[in-house]
Amino acid sequence: MSRIGLKPIVIPDKVQVNFDGRIMTAKGPLGELKVNIPDGIDNTIENNTLVFSRSNDHRKTAALHGLCRSLCANAIEGVTAGFKKSLIIEGVGFKSEIRGNSSSGNSSSGNRLLLSLGFSHSVLVIPPDGIKIEIPKANNIIISGIDKQLVGEVAAKIRKIRKPEPYKGKGIRYEGEYIRRKAGKTAA
Repeated sequence: MSRIGLKPIVIPDKVQVNFDGRIMTAKGPLGELKVNIPDGIDNTIENNTLVFSRSNDHRKTAALHGLCRSLCANAIEGVTAGFKKSLIIEGVGFKSEIRGNSSSGNSSSGNRLLLSLGFSHSVLVIPPDGIKIEIPKANNIIISGIDKQLVGEVAAKIRKIRKPEPYKGKGIRYEGEYIRRKAGKTAA
C-alpha cells in the first residue's frame, strides 16, 4: 500500500477544491491550478480533508496513487502560499539584472532576467506566465510562482546556463547546494 497516497490532505479555509470529472480544480488567494486525476484513483472530501484511494491493486494504479496525492497537495499548497527557489551566482564579474518588458507581450510577470556570466554576450531569460523573478541582492535570484513544477523547471533552466564548476565554484547554484571542490594542478 502507498504510504504517501493514504495521507489525508487538509484543505485550508481560503481554498476551494472542486472536482469536474477527472479534473481537480484548486482556487485560492494566489490563483487557480488544475490537476488531472488518472483512472483508478478515487477521492473523498470529508471535514475539509481530501483522501485518495485506489480501486484496484494493479501495478500502474499503485504507482499513480502516491503521485496523484502529491500533485494535488502541491496544487493546494501553491494556491495558498506559493513556491520559491533561490539561486546564487558566484564568480568575478558575474551579475544579473531585471529588465522591464520592452514589448507589449502578455507575460504576467512583466520582467526579464539579463545575465552576464563571462560569455561574449549577455543571456536574456524570459520567464513563462505565472513566474516572478526577483533579485534582492547582487548575486541572488529568487524564482517564485504557484506551480511547483514550473518554478523548479525555470530554476533548472537558469542554472543550466552556467553550471558551477568544481575548481573555483564559479557559476549558478541553488541556495544550500554543496559543490564538491577539486584540487587544481600543482606547480612543479
